[in-house]
Amino acid sequence: MRIEDYALIGDTQSAALVGRNGSIDWLCLPRFDSPACFAKLLGDESNGFWRLAPTGHEMATRRAYVDDTLILETIWETSTGTVKVIDFMPPRHVNPSLVRIVEGVSGTVDMTAEISIRFDYGRIVPWARRFDGRLHAIGGPDSVWIATPLHLEGSGDRHTGAFTIAAGQRRSFVFTWHPSHQPEPRGIDPGEQLTETNLFWEEWVSRCWLPGRHRAAVVRSLITLKALTYSPTGGIVAAPTTSLPEHLGGVRNWDYRYCWLRDAAMTLDALTESGYVTEAGAWLDWLLRAIAGRPEDLQIMYGVAGERRLPEQTLDWLPGYEGSRPVRIGNGAAGQLQLDVYGEVLNCFYRARKLGMPPHDYAWTIVCRLMDFLEHSWAQPDEGLWEVRGPRRHFVHSKVMAWVAADRQVRAIEELGHTGPLKRWRAMRDRIHAEVCDRGFDRERGTFTQSYGSRELDAALLLIPIVGFLPPEDPRVTGTIDAIERELMSDCFVLRYPISESNHIDGLPGAEGAFLACSFWLAEALNLVGRKDEAMVLFERLLALTNDVGLLSEEYDFVQARHLGNFPQAFTHLHLIHTALALC
Repeated sequence: MRIEDYALIGDTQSAALVGRNGSIDWLCLPRFDSPACFAKLLGDESNGFWRLAPTGHEMATRRAYVDDTLILETIWETSTGTVKVIDFMPPRHVNPSLVRIVEGVSGTVDMTAEISIRFDYGRIVPWARRFDGRLHAIGGPDSVWIATPLHLEGSGDRHTGAFTIAAGQRRSFVFTWHPSHQPEPRGIDPGEQLTETNLFWEEWVSRCWLPGRHRAAVVRSLITLKALTYSPTGGIVAAPTTSLPEHLGGVRNWDYRYCWLRDAAMTLDALTESGYVTEAGAWLDWLLRAIAGRPEDLQIMYGVAGERRLPEQTLDWLPGYEGSRPVRIGNGAAGQLQLDVYGEVLNCFYRARKLGMPPHDYAWTIVCRLMDFLEHSWAQPDEGLWEVRGPRRHFVHSKVMAWVAADRQVRAIEELGHTGPLKRWRAMRDRIHAEVCDRGFDRERGTFTQSYGSRELDAALLLIPIVGFLPPEDPRVTGTIDAIERELMSDCFVLRYPISESNHIDGLPGAEGAFLACSFWLAEALNLVGRKDEAMVLFERLLALTNDVGLLSEEYDFVQARHLGNFPQAFTHLHLIHTALALC
């Protein structure tokens, strides 16, 4: 199936992807970054899946989330009747569970259940047995119990069962994971958990106050951000998947099941401006714990509990999504120098105070230490926003965000009453601004460039007016927008930077799709420079790319008209929210 053929369910600690054919092809337990027990998404059926669908039928007729929840309903209309499968993960109690309820809508429908459990990303075949009417699978540290109304017969690499559902009937399946060394978990009531899960999401969404014509898309994006939040700590993962390719058949396959400071810092405004101050505060607490320590040790990403060691490795037994290899877990970019992150973090603390969040006792001390480090480091080359795997450069966006760091520290003193070396930070702000305008601007073409001395463009330059580096009416801003529209756009979508099979400025082979967040940046920048009608047209075009349940991936292949990259992508949904707020 295509990436957009999947829908997300989760319990704010882990998540699963459910296909339009009724198959759960990706599930990591007990955390987002745990090894998958269903990994068909990156391989085939031998790597684990769980399909529940009408016998002999493939794609469902339609599907949708129940109102503003993360409860998925998938409906098949067959020649003999109509059936609905309800999929959800209840709010976590002790052990994570996934519930599937089959409900007869009309007539009768013959159903087939197929399940293949494979621990450790499809590598470990567990020992399975039937016990007291349930299926139990165990292998190494993992153990699952499946409460089922069927007798599932073992055959080859899977267990299968068949039944007939009539109108008004319900059949429930409960999949529960627990550590194999612990006692068998207590069972749960599927009907009660369905009600509890519905109430959980209804109450959460009720706190959103946003009006406007795009409210439905914004609310679905907020629900997605909530679903990608690891509730025990407040950390927000970039996506629940790994190695979904940015180029089909290529090597641009990365693990996004971690917390990027940049992504999460930008989430602060989206949450607070939508009414979710508690969630914003939880993330801020996570941030303070994660970055505590020496400022030079700041990482661009962490594990959901703040882990720093995220070693990158390949899973060579998995063939990858549509042959896109290698499949990677961990992320080597965690050790990169990306100076823009300091600007994102310091801007985050400034915005938190401006939005009325109470100060932390030691937050100002930490941000001042980060600023001290940046004072001595901002002039270095770095790997930049896009985590290039080639040589370091003086990326213009990185310098602009260093300016943001200095600017926000100055404002924190002038507007919020903090104390610090105001004169020195003002001088640093002015020095960075002058250097960027001198060395990062191509006067011949009237545009900023990706790095000092280069001619390449970069979509991140669209953030220059958004972060306040230059006013929107400045001709250098409008010139940059015009240049990006000329050179980085294809079929109305924005590329991150120029890239082709023969031009590997990021140190990697192969092309990629349009980066959806960049297109949202363009819509927001167009709005700032007074081209609101064009901004709205672009925004509506981007909204039309959401799949049938309102989800977006990282990138879009405008040639084949399909989603690319890890899915769903927090960064994309975050900027959907920001753009909607800017245009309303």
